[in-house]
Amino acid sequence: MTAYPLLETIDDPADLRALPRERLPELAAELRAFLLESVAKTGGHLSSNLGTVELTIALHTVFDTPHDLLVWDVGHQTYAHKILTGRRAAMARLRMKEGISGFPRRSESPYDTFGVGHSSTSISAALGMAIAARDKGEDRRVVAIIGDGAMSAGQAFEALNNAGVADANLLVILNDNKMSISPPVGAFNKYLARLFSGRTFNAARKAGERVLSVAPPLLELARRAEEHVKGMFVPGTLFEEFGFNYIGPIDGHDLESLIPTLENLRQLKGPQFLHIITKKGQGYKLAEADPVLYHGVSKFDARNGIQSGKGAGRLTFTQVFGDWLCDMAAADDRLVAITPAMCEGSGMTRFAETFPTRFYDVGIAEQHAVTFAAGLACGGMKPVVAIYSTFLQRAYDQLIHDVALQNLDVTFAIDRGGIVGADGATHQGAFDLSYLTCIPNMVVMAPADEAECRRMLTTAYRHPGPAAVRYPRGAGPAVPPAPTFEEIPLGKGELRRQGKSVAILAFGTLLSAALEAGEALDATVANMRFVKPLDAELVLQLADTHDALVTVEENAVIGGAGAEVARVLENAGIARPLLRLGLPDQFIEHGEQGQMLAEAGLSAAAIIDRIRRFVTLIT
Repeated sequence: MTAYPLLETIDDPADLRALPRERLPELAAELRAFLLESVAKTGGHLSSNLGTVELTIALHTVFDTPHDLLVWDVGHQTYAHKILTGRRAAMARLRMKEGISGFPRRSESPYDTFGVGHSSTSISAALGMAIAARDKGEDRRVVAIIGDGAMSAGQAFEALNNAGVADANLLVILNDNKMSISPPVGAFNKYLARLFSGRTFNAARKAGERVLSVAPPLLELARRAEEHVKGMFVPGTLFEEFGFNYIGPIDGHDLESLIPTLENLRQLKGPQFLHIITKKGQGYKLAEADPVLYHGVSKFDARNGIQSGKGAGRLTFTQVFGDWLCDMAAADDRLVAITPAMCEGSGMTRFAETFPTRFYDVGIAEQHAVTFAAGLACGGMKPVVAIYSTFLQRAYDQLIHDVALQNLDVTFAIDRGGIVGADGATHQGAFDLSYLTCIPNMVVMAPADEAECRRMLTTAYRHPGPAAVRYPRGAGPAVPPAPTFEEIPLGKGELRRQGKSVAILAFGTLLSAALEAGEALDATVANMRFVKPLDAELVLQLADTHDALVTVEENAVIGGAGAEVARVLENAGIARPLLRLGLPDQFIEHGEQGQMLAEAGLSAAAIIDRIRRFVTLIT
């Protein structure tokens, strides 16, 4: 790696606080260069981390971390935080097995005060910490750092509503990198930020309130005058109404503005709100020009940037969905598509461009997305909700209460089902088959390949009720889908290999591994396709003609597809040995997808070994 002489002297924030202030811009330049070089070698989140270099330096300079607590939202932007808190060398194994996480984790460092990965939790968690400190008599400051995207979620506003009346010392920093309501930042804004955050101004305001309290009309007039002055320059009225003292917006890349403002805010009591403006990809022109492309990256050449077309070839399940969505929308003008801020990740870019009036990106608001879809269905439309498995968990009540209970015609295209790899425990789609199958009226499908995925999407769309198709991250076994709208008979699986003694019932893309195991063991293999309604007839047929059954699924084994097979056998009074293979009862950590599957016992070799041991046990 390139030498970083100043950065290499920083092993923890105490070293940072010992630096002369005039050297901090030099440190920021080295830190940004290190981030770019490091992430280019490992992959990870780039644009957001380049955008928060100065903010991270300023926070650790002003606040006495880890005694003072920093609570990051989502965590996409915490690589600089990790580097400055003793994990610089560990960045070489970022998001790899037994390496550091791409997100803050309490078990990883005392500087990681709250584990994150999903958005919009920081204000709630920070408020809890601030109240805990207050009630224990601890003199510490708590800071929540949240992005403008995460601020679109309802939980963030629920927390603001609570924090404004909670009498706790809490600072919320809005890291705004694209809100169009923000005015230009400049010298006058810096002056206002320092003025409004200073103790002199706040003491004067409180004194004025006491004097004018004897004459309520004058007090109200003074408050309106202050808001008018501040409102001329800042969009802070909303946050003031929540009970916060609003400061900003200021340039989040200007340390000479950031540090004095944070120093002032650290001295103030009660709920404070600082609005900063940053730029995603700051300092790397390619990421500045296309922050979406450089949001989450695989390994790439930092000098030449991400090469278009590189890595293209095998069709991913996400692309299968995107193509099907456009084709079905052209055939049915009732189709509308909804995503909670995952347009690119869910493969909806072409649809959004082709059918802009039928595309709804509702922001990071999964609960709203699902109930919005329910309302569209009530109005006679055919909504398709594209969402990651891990994010659908956030709308579980809406899925049950607003969609399934009313048996509404909503199609769920659930991406990232199963092991996702480097993003780790917060993003693994480990639970969807379990949490979907127990809901009445739901149809739940898991395709074995790309062609079957398209057929299942059509089946789900034409089913007059709630239906979900869950598919994994990345490419499948390369079975090209036909450009038609062929359906699959509801609740019907298929035999893919006839063998002896043992029958393997495969759900989803693990069919390929199951077929390999079937060849090695001369076992029967069924592609079950549906978790609900399960093909009970096929299950009973296989139980009647085989000595043992094995279920294979890329989902938590507890409550998953295997549990449904066991229920069918139990209800039929059949006592047949059953081995259920799936994800273990633990959170799956970060690492390469195939490696994680093998460790969970779901590679072809592991399945073969586990079946052999099971057969030995029962004979």
